[in-house]
Amino acid sequence: MENHNWLVTGEADYSAFGTTETPACDGPGGPVFDHRIYRLYRFLTDLEDILETYPDDISRLKAITPLVRRLLISSYWLQLEYKEPSPETGWAVNFLYREHQYPLTVQMVTWRPGSQSTIHNHATWGLVALIGGQEKNRLWRRCPEPEHPHRIEPVTELTLNPGDIITFTPDAIHSVEPLGDTPTVSFNLYGVTDRSQRYQFDPQRQEAKLF
Repeated sequence: MENHNWLVTGEADYSAFGTTETPACDGPGGPVFDHRIYRLYRFLTDLEDILETYPDDISRLKAITPLVRRLLISSYWLQLEYKEPSPETGWAVNFLYREHQYPLTVQMVTWRPGSQSTIHNHATWGLVALIGGQEKNRLWRRCPEPEHPHRIEPVTELTLNPGDIITFTPDAIHSVEPLGDTPTVSFNLYGVTDRSQRYQFDPQRQEAKLF
Protein backbone atom coordinates (compact mmCIF):
# COMPACT_ATOMS: atom_id res chain seq x y z
CA MET A 1 0.00 0.00 0.00
CA GLU A 2 1.41 3.37 -1.01
CA ASN A 3 1.85 5.91 1.76
CA HIS A 4 1.49 9.68 1.50
CA ASN A 5 2.43 12.97 3.07
CA TRP A 6 -0.67 15.18 3.01
CA LEU A 7 -0.96 18.94 3.45
CA VAL A 8 -4.40 20.29 4.45
CA THR A 9 -5.31 24.00 4.36
CA GLY A 10 -8.15 26.11 5.71
CA GLU A 11 -10.06 25.77 2.44
CA ALA A 12 -10.13 21.99 2.97
CA ASP A 13 -7.78 21.58 0.02
CA TYR A 14 -5.32 18.75 0.36
CA SER A 15 -2.26 17.79 -1.65
CA ALA A 16 0.52 15.23 -1.47
CA PHE A 17 4.11 16.37 -1.11
CA GLY A 18 7.62 15.01 -0.76
CA THR A 19 8.69 11.40 -0.51
CA THR A 20 7.85 8.72 2.04
CA GLU A 21 11.27 7.08 1.73
CA THR A 22 13.64 7.12 4.71
CA PRO A 23 15.53 10.40 4.32
CA ALA A 24 19.26 10.39 3.66
CA CYS A 25 21.90 12.71 5.07
CA ASP A 26 24.35 14.80 3.05
CA GLY A 27 27.81 13.28 2.84
CA PRO A 28 31.05 14.23 1.04
CA GLY A 29 30.04 12.24 -2.02
CA GLY A 30 26.33 13.10 -1.93
CA PRO A 31 23.34 11.80 0.06
CA VAL A 32 24.06 8.84 2.34
CA PHE A 33 22.04 7.00 4.94
CA ASP A 34 23.02 7.81 8.50
CA HIS A 35 22.99 4.55 10.43
CA ARG A 36 23.18 6.20 13.84
CA ILE A 37 20.03 6.05 15.92
CA TYR A 38 18.07 9.24 15.37
CA ARG A 39 17.11 9.94 18.94
CA LEU A 40 14.31 12.12 20.25
CA TYR A 41 16.69 14.75 21.60
CA ARG A 42 18.33 15.11 18.19
CA PHE A 43 14.93 15.47 16.57
CA LEU A 44 13.91 18.18 19.03
CA THR A 45 17.12 20.10 18.35
CA ASP A 46 16.65 19.79 14.58
CA LEU A 47 13.04 20.88 15.02
CA GLU A 48 14.09 24.10 16.76
CA ASP A 49 16.57 24.79 13.95
CA ILE A 50 13.82 24.34 11.34
CA LEU A 51 11.50 26.74 13.17
CA GLU A 52 14.23 29.38 13.14
CA THR A 53 15.11 28.75 9.49
CA TYR A 54 11.66 28.59 7.88
CA PRO A 55 9.34 31.52 8.63
CA ASP A 56 6.14 30.14 7.08
CA ASP A 57 4.11 27.16 8.28
CA ILE A 58 3.94 25.22 5.02
CA SER A 59 7.71 25.30 4.50
CA ARG A 60 8.18 24.23 8.11
CA LEU A 61 5.82 21.28 7.75
CA LYS A 62 7.51 20.10 4.57
CA ALA A 63 10.90 20.28 6.30
CA ILE A 64 9.72 18.58 9.50
CA THR A 65 7.88 15.66 7.84
CA PRO A 66 10.96 13.69 6.66
CA LEU A 67 12.53 14.08 10.10
CA VAL A 68 9.43 12.59 11.72
CA ARG A 69 9.66 9.61 9.39
CA ARG A 70 13.33 9.16 10.26
CA LEU A 71 12.58 9.44 13.99
CA LEU A 72 9.79 6.86 13.99
CA ILE A 73 11.84 4.36 11.99
CA SER A 74 15.10 4.84 13.90
CA SER A 75 13.75 5.25 17.45
CA TYR A 76 11.19 2.49 17.16
CA TRP A 77 10.47 2.52 20.91
CA LEU A 78 8.46 5.71 20.42
CA GLN A 79 5.81 3.74 18.57
CA LEU A 80 5.17 1.75 21.75
CA GLU A 81 4.83 4.78 24.03
CA TYR A 82 1.07 5.10 23.95
CA LYS A 83 -1.77 4.66 26.42
CA GLU A 84 -4.93 2.64 25.93
CA PRO A 85 -7.84 4.94 25.05
CA SER A 86 -10.18 5.81 27.88
CA PRO A 87 -13.60 4.07 27.88
CA GLU A 88 -15.12 7.37 29.06
CA THR A 89 -13.59 9.86 26.62
CA GLY A 90 -12.68 7.48 23.77
CA TRP A 91 -9.10 8.75 23.55
CA ALA A 92 -5.82 9.04 25.45
CA VAL A 93 -2.67 11.16 25.21
CA ASN A 94 0.90 10.39 26.27
CA PHE A 95 3.27 13.37 26.17
CA LEU A 96 6.70 12.35 24.90
CA TYR A 97 8.49 15.52 25.98
CA ARG A 98 7.52 18.22 28.46
CA GLU A 99 9.67 21.02 29.78
CA HIS A 100 8.89 24.28 31.55
CA GLN A 101 7.97 26.88 28.93
CA TYR A 102 8.72 24.48 26.08
CA PRO A 103 6.28 25.78 23.46
CA LEU A 104 5.72 22.69 21.28
CA THR A 105 3.48 19.65 21.81
CA VAL A 106 4.98 16.21 21.15
CA GLN A 107 2.68 13.31 22.00
CA MET A 108 1.24 9.92 21.17
CA VAL A 109 -2.55 9.86 20.75
CA THR A 110 -4.91 6.88 20.68
CA TRP A 111 -8.58 6.77 19.68
CA ARG A 112 -10.98 4.01 20.61
CA PRO A 113 -13.07 2.33 17.87
CA GLY A 114 -16.51 3.87 17.69
CA SER A 115 -15.36 7.24 19.03
CA GLN A 116 -15.17 10.51 17.15
CA SER A 117 -13.53 13.87 17.77
CA THR A 118 -15.22 17.22 17.76
CA ILE A 119 -14.93 19.36 14.64
CA HIS A 120 -12.01 21.66 15.40
CA ASN A 121 -9.01 23.60 14.22
CA HIS A 122 -5.65 23.74 16.00
CA ALA A 123 -4.76 27.43 15.54
CA THR A 124 -1.18 26.36 14.84
CA TRP A 125 0.66 24.14 12.40
CA GLY A 126 0.23 20.44 13.13
CA LEU A 127 1.43 17.02 12.02
CA VAL A 128 -0.08 13.58 12.64
CA ALA A 129 1.77 10.38 11.68
CA LEU A 130 -0.47 7.35 11.82
CA ILE A 131 1.24 4.32 13.34
CA GLY A 132 -1.60 1.85 13.93
CA GLY A 133 -5.21 1.40 12.89
CA GLN A 134 -7.06 3.34 10.22
CA GLU A 135 -8.38 6.87 10.62
CA LYS A 136 -10.86 9.00 8.69
CA ASN A 137 -10.25 12.73 8.59
CA ARG A 138 -13.31 14.70 7.53
CA LEU A 139 -12.26 18.13 6.22
CA TRP A 140 -14.38 21.26 6.64
CA ARG A 141 -14.19 24.90 5.59
CA ARG A 142 -15.77 28.11 6.76
CA CYS A 143 -18.71 29.45 4.78
CA PRO A 144 -20.01 32.36 6.89
CA GLU A 145 -23.40 33.98 6.43
CA PRO A 146 -24.65 37.24 7.95
CA GLU A 147 -26.85 35.36 10.43
CA HIS A 148 -24.28 32.62 11.05
CA PRO A 149 -20.74 34.04 10.94
CA HIS A 150 -19.21 30.74 12.09
CA ARG A 151 -21.02 28.48 9.65
CA ILE A 152 -18.92 25.63 8.21
CA GLU A 153 -19.52 22.93 5.65
CA PRO A 154 -17.99 19.48 5.04
CA VAL A 155 -15.90 19.29 1.89
CA THR A 156 -14.15 15.94 1.63
CA GLU A 157 -12.58 13.04 3.53
CA LEU A 158 -9.12 11.54 3.77
CA THR A 159 -8.50 8.01 5.06
CA LEU A 160 -5.13 7.46 6.71
CA ASN A 161 -3.33 4.13 6.92
CA PRO A 162 -0.24 3.25 8.97
CA GLY A 163 2.71 5.09 7.45
CA ASP A 164 0.66 8.09 6.28
CA ILE A 165 1.38 11.59 7.58
CA ILE A 166 -1.14 14.42 7.49
CA THR A 167 -0.15 18.03 8.15
CA PHE A 168 -2.35 21.05 8.84
CA THR A 169 -2.10 24.79 8.49
CA PRO A 170 -3.41 26.71 11.53
CA ASP A 171 -6.80 27.45 9.92
CA ALA A 172 -7.48 23.87 8.74
CA ILE A 173 -10.68 22.37 10.19
CA HIS A 174 -11.18 18.64 10.62
CA SER A 175 -12.73 15.87 12.66
CA VAL A 176 -11.22 12.47 13.35
CA GLU A 177 -12.88 9.06 13.42
CA PRO A 178 -11.15 5.67 13.83
CA LEU A 179 -12.25 3.01 11.37
CA GLY A 180 -12.46 -0.73 11.98
CA ASP A 181 -12.35 -2.49 15.32
CA THR A 182 -8.84 -1.57 16.52
CA PRO A 183 -7.66 1.67 18.18
CA THR A 184 -5.70 4.19 16.16
CA VAL A 185 -2.24 5.16 17.36
CA SER A 186 -0.52 8.29 16.11
CA PHE A 187 2.48 10.53 16.70
CA ASN A 188 1.24 14.11 16.97
CA LEU A 189 3.28 17.30 16.79
CA TYR A 190 1.94 20.86 17.16
CA GLY A 191 3.39 24.35 17.21
CA VAL A 192 2.47 27.23 19.50
CA THR A 193 -1.32 27.55 19.70
CA ASP A 194 -3.06 30.90 19.34
CA ARG A 195 -5.71 30.28 22.00
CA SER A 196 -7.89 33.12 20.72
CA GLN A 197 -8.29 31.22 17.43
CA ARG A 198 -8.63 27.66 18.81
CA TYR A 199 -12.21 26.56 18.16
CA GLN A 200 -14.47 23.59 18.18
CA PHE A 201 -17.40 23.83 15.80
CA ASP A 202 -21.03 22.80 16.01
CA PRO A 203 -22.38 22.66 12.44
CA GLN A 204 -25.95 22.05 13.60
CA ARG A 205 -26.03 25.20 15.71
CA GLN A 206 -23.72 26.89 13.22
CA GLU A 207 -21.53 28.30 15.96
CA ALA A 208 -17.98 28.04 17.20
CA LYS A 209 -16.75 27.87 20.79
CA LEU A 210 -13.30 28.55 22.15
CA PHE A 211 -11.54 25.48 23.53
